[in-house]
Amino acid sequence: MQHSSYHLPFKIHYNSAMLTIYSWNVNGIRAVQKKGFLDWLHQTQPDILGLQETKAHPDQLDEELKEIPGYHIYWASAERKGYSGVALYSRLEPQSVQNGLGIDEYDLEGRTIVADYDDFVLITAYFPNGARDHSRVPFKMAYKEAFLMYCNNLRDQGRSVIFCGDVNTAHREIDLARPKDNQNSTGFLPQERAWIDKIVEEGYVDTFRHLYPNQEEAYSWWAYWGQARQRNVGWRIDYFFTTPDLTEGITAAKIHPEVLGSDHCPISLTLSTK
Repeated sequence: MQHSSYHLPFKIHYNSAMLTIYSWNVNGIRAVQKKGFLDWLHQTQPDILGLQETKAHPDQLDEELKEIPGYHIYWASAERKGYSGVALYSRLEPQSVQNGLGIDEYDLEGRTIVADYDDFVLITAYFPNGARDHSRVPFKMAYKEAFLMYCNNLRDQGRSVIFCGDVNTAHREIDLARPKDNQNSTGFLPQERAWIDKIVEEGYVDTFRHLYPNQEEAYSWWAYWGQARQRNVGWRIDYFFTTPDLTEGITAAKIHPEVLGSDHCPISLTLSTK
């Protein structure tokens, strides 16, 4: 697919030369709250934070999660209680925020928030899990295609795009500790991996691999069993992707395994805004 070569100038109207964006699958916002989430947030102070798998509706949450000085906060919750859900905490106020892709099948599961920052569009997303019996793999692949179509439509309008979140897929063998043992596991199936091949071919930049193409043992998710995290038997399934016009501004792309509280750890992207 061809995309417009025109892009808006990348000049963020903000009082910092750097923009720091974090993404974290918290595996339950109420659970991670009890494990020091707010202390981490106040200490880290990301400019933008995308959360996935919040597993809560706003009316189920304490005010201290919903009213944080200096942050604009947005929620996209699943219709089903205690399931899925994404959130956005942002020190920059977006021009507009949209919950979902405009497709009920996915939006009722609270998987996507789209925030327009004028100079770029940021999407935080929680991609479906294919399920152990692979029963949700077709749904997952359909969401992936709808998601890519949405991003490509933005590109066709000349927009710069950043998307982050739990893609629930390790791209290459380097991205998980036991590739041979997981050839037939959802999260590493050929068709799931091929989707990431496709978006890279279309120009989307895996920001971590852009800076660290050969970095091994860099994972963002570990199973709760078998001391997987202590042994670093993990998967890199959380990503920041950008459109190619933003590549020059990438100054850091990190994984933060030292941050506990979930079976995932946060990942971050730092962009130069000058």
